[in-house]
Amino acid sequence: MSVQETLTRSRSKYERLIAAAQQVPPVPTIVVYPCDETSLRGAVDSVAARIIEPVLVGPENKIKDAASSHGLDISRFEIVDVAGSEEAATKGVELIHAAKGEMLMKGSLHTDELMHAVTAKAGGLRTNRRISHVFVMDVPAYADTLFVTDAAINIFPDLEAKRDIVQNAIDLYNAGFGKTPRVAILSAVETVTTKIPSTVDAAALCKMSDRGQITGGVLDGPLAFDNAIDVEAARIKGIKSEVAGRAQILVVPDLEAGNMLAKNLAYFAKADSAGIVLGARVPVVLTSRADTPRARMASCAVASLYAHARREKAPIMPA
Repeated sequence: MSVQETLTRSRSKYERLIAAAQQVPPVPTIVVYPCDETSLRGAVDSVAARIIEPVLVGPENKIKDAASSHGLDISRFEIVDVAGSEEAATKGVELIHAAKGEMLMKGSLHTDELMHAVTAKAGGLRTNRRISHVFVMDVPAYADTLFVTDAAINIFPDLEAKRDIVQNAIDLYNAGFGKTPRVAILSAVETVTTKIPSTVDAAALCKMSDRGQITGGVLDGPLAFDNAIDVEAARIKGIKSEVAGRAQILVVPDLEAGNMLAKNLAYFAKADSAGIVLGARVPVVLTSRADTPRARMASCAVASLYAHARREKAPIMPA
């Protein structure tokens, strides 16, 4: 198969994901502070694709002016008028509590503003699970859709936080991508050493999986990045497992490592990356101004499938 054929086949991953989301009813979605072209277009495109039913929360005049300036038709959308971005985040969370939406979508406000409202001890959307972020990445050179977690929320997670980070990612995979994902717990090396604490955490997470403290996936670690995603690299190192060389979820040791890995994949490997926050009462779609329209729609599709599967208690796999 030629390089171009490989890229073309790989690039169908998000299309299959979006197509799967179109097979379920559009999800009521609270879009918080959509006051620029990027965030409004993401909502408009996702409505056109029959993925979401939006409620726009923010200053009504500013939202309408942005839509008019960029030729976006939002005449059919409900708008909840509030003064500023902080108020929009708070109101968005209130609307979730009022059962007006099953997912949140970030507009043009700062991520910290939205997550402050989501994680507030009083009136927020916390659960007994640690909140974490998953990049759902379409890497042209890799056969599977690749999850990278956590590269956006938890800076230096301890073992208990890592357990929730792993479980959140597994639950997302099982809701929208298939069953029993292969989970690689990454470090710099594939042997356990006290000199590198992340290797000890990796070994502990694998044992937690053995004892039923993490369920729904197959774990292996510590694994270096090469032997997590390349079969030949794993063979050379003598690593034999269901995960090595074929990982579908990459669990990074900390935010710094994860952020660099995700951006390397995006800029060197030309991967698209959808983003979703899990562990709250509803999935939260985090988009970036640098996201392509297809990546923004894929973020909505991921959250939609997850919200639907949680409602129906049945996995949905892209065709």
